[in-house]
Amino acid sequence: MTDHPIRLFADDEAVRRVGTGLLDRSLPKEEWTHEAHLAACLWLVRERPDFACETQLPNAIRAFNAAKGGINDDTQGYHETLTQLYIAGVRRFAVSLPEGVTLVEAVNRLLASDMAPRDWPLRFYTRERLFSVEARRRWIAPDLGPLA
Repeated sequence: MTDHPIRLFADDEAVRRVGTGLLDRSLPKEEWTHEAHLAACLWLVRERPDFACETQLPNAIRAFNAAKGGINDDTQGYHETLTQLYIAGVRRFAVSLPEGVTLVEAVNRLLASDMAPRDWPLRFYTRERLFSVEARRRWIAPDLGPLA
C-alpha cells in the first residue's frame, strides 16, 4: 500500500472532537480519515464504557457515512469485517498501555504502532477475502492467521 504520513493529534480535546463528531455526525467528511477512525475507536474504548463498540459502532459509522452523502453498499462505505477487526485490535492495544497515559498519548502511540498502517488487516486476510462483498456485509474470520 501507499505510505501515508502519520497525522498525530494535538490534545485530548482533538481526539474527543473526532469521536463526538462521528456520533453526532458533525465531523466534516474530509476529517473522517484513517487516523480519525482509529482515534474515535480508542476514545470509545477508553472513555465511553456505555458504548458497546462491537454492536453500536457499525450503525454509527453507517449513519455518519449516509449523513455525509456516502453510500453503504456492496462496494463502498461501511465494512463490517474491517470494523470488527480494528475494534479487536484497538481493545488489545488499549489494555497494553501503562497506567496514566493520557488519551492523546494513547491515540498517538496507536497511530505510531504496527497496527496503524492501512495494510495492517492484510496480515490476517488475503486481499480477495478482505475486500469481498461477504466481508463487507458481515464478519468473516481471517484466512491467513488469527489476530495475535
